[in-house]
Amino acid sequence: MVRIRLMRLGSRHSPFYRVVVMNSKSAQKSRFIENLGYYNPTKKPQIVELKEDRVRHWLSVGAQPSDTARSLIRQQGILKRIHEDKVGKTPSADGAAAE
Repeated sequence: MVRIRLMRLGSRHSPFYRVVVMNSKSAQKSRFIENLGYYNPTKKPQIVELKEDRVRHWLSVGAQPSDTARSLIRQQGILKRIHEDKVGKTPSADGAAAE
């Protein structure tokens, strides 16, 4: 199974993560299929950069995100936009347009 997960980089006490696509059976520091972005929790505010089009592609072909990767994807609003594209916007979201 293919997973979207974090790969830890950086030195001791200053972690830095890449959000990557890799085989679920692979070790954390092994080869990955594609780099989707990065996450730096040590900066204030935390830095999260993701390639939305590539995340959408991998989710559409069945890649399963880890819990932390899912949280980062949700934090960037990508899951919400995917859901809106599938379902369509609700009339209550347009408020004034419905009246």
